[in-house]
Amino acid sequence: MLKGIPAVLSPDILKTLMEMGHGDELVIADGNFPSASTAKRTLRSDGHGIPALLDAVLQLLPLDTYVERPVALMEVVPGDPYQPDIWPQYAEIIGKRERVVEFDFVDRFSFYERARAAYAVIATSEKCLYGNIILKKGVVSARNF
Repeated sequence: MLKGIPAVLSPDILKTLMEMGHGDELVIADGNFPSASTAKRTLRSDGHGIPALLDAVLQLLPLDTYVERPVALMEVVPGDPYQPDIWPQYAEIIGKRERVVEFDFVDRFSFYERARAAYAVIATSEKCLYGNIILKKGVVSARNF
């Protein structure tokens, strides 16, 4: 056990965050996302929801400041009446850790393609539909500490 490391981050997740470089993408996926069949690297975080993981990850991983939208969400499929109530939580979590960012909304199949190219996918037990989120890692510099 280490001091200052959020307990929700497993050793495998910490190792992966350390391995990632500037511009690499990390997907934090809801419980319905096809993580195992999509990801190059699947990290399990069973029993946890995305908000807790997002908050923990952003304590260690800066978002990319060189792109306009370093955070992407899977947009609701046209015609689906469901509206995710988790997105405002994401905005609040990101806003307290990083600058306020506008989300990039990505259609379902383009999201899957980005997930295939992502450095890793963290599979969670998040029940909220369309809860999937992609984070683009930024540069760790003296100003991040």
